[in-house]
Amino acid sequence: LAGVEGRPTPENEVAVARRIANCVFHTCYMASENSSAATRARARGVAEEIGAYHLCIDIDEVSGAVVRSFTSVTGKVPQFLSMGKGDGESPGADERAQDLALQNVQARSRMVLAYFYAQLLPWHRQRGGFLLVLGSGNVDEALRGYLTKYDCSSADLNPIGAISKTDLKRMLLWAAGEYGYPTLREIVRAPPTAELRPTEGDGEHTQQDEVDMRMTYEELGVFGVLRKIHRCGPVSMMRRLVAQWGHLKATAVADKVKRFFRYYGINRHKSCVLTPSYHAEQYSPDDNRFDLRQFLYNWGWDWQFQKVDEIAAQASQEASQVDDGALLNGDGKRGRGAGDHLTRGGSAPKKARTW
Repeated sequence: LAGVEGRPTPENEVAVARRIANCVFHTCYMASENSSAATRARARGVAEEIGAYHLCIDIDEVSGAVVRSFTSVTGKVPQFLSMGKGDGESPGADERAQDLALQNVQARSRMVLAYFYAQLLPWHRQRGGFLLVLGSGNVDEALRGYLTKYDCSSADLNPIGAISKTDLKRMLLWAAGEYGYPTLREIVRAPPTAELRPTEGDGEHTQQDEVDMRMTYEELGVFGVLRKIHRCGPVSMMRRLVAQWGHLKATAVADKVKRFFRYYGINRHKSCVLTPSYHAEQYSPDDNRFDLRQFLYNWGWDWQFQKVDEIAAQASQEASQVDDGALLNGDGKRGRGAGDHLTRGGSAPKKARTW
């Protein structure tokens, strides 16, 4: 590289790095009619700061052809939820299936286009060889199953596939200052979104990942560590989190644990086709190389969820007894010994740690 670009000096090393990046690193923003202008601008901005060879292409023609093919065979036109039911109407299974299929066909079109461009861009730029496709799915999405099989998460290599969203944000903020890529800060501040449904307005997309998943990335980070490193199932995870999340009622903790394991059981099969990742942490759910648990579960978890509810009921009862004891003390102080029986979170009894 030094022979091609000249030996870097303190004065020109940034320019030389960008020229090298333009030779070997290609980025492609694959937009649909559901993509926001804000996301498009951030993709272009970070590509320019790195020096990557950047393209912006429209996937609607490809995904639309698949939808039209279905319509020509069946005579039916699938619709997004926002275009079907009227105000106040709850969507049924048929409406949800249509909405999900229209999202998935966009995601899978991106995988096909990524590999197509990876093969032909060197020819377009009058260079030999081919390009490796890099994936961008993180460990939290894989753990929850918040991805489509064989979509744009499928690639030759995923540099961030074993990193949680929380750790990834910290890394991006570090890189923004260390390497002078200010657009990375904008990416960290932006709400995570798949941008696969129609949106309103010209700002940030109204579809947000944490709303779709019904759990936050911070919660997923906790679930991932407990599931992989501490080998927790629903019951042992509930016991830990009742003590750890003292700011929540035990019933709320139970709902979160059951929701996580329900989706984990339903989507665990997706881990079998995860793109090979650079393993930077211990909590990766990668089935092929790192997490050898079974990939088919009874996602109802009947016995386990019954025990989770029992733990929640017992914790709520004991917390109520502690509160009653504090109220009965008429000298303005808490009941005798009440402070010694609370965890650091302040709501669940210490006994929860040893159930």
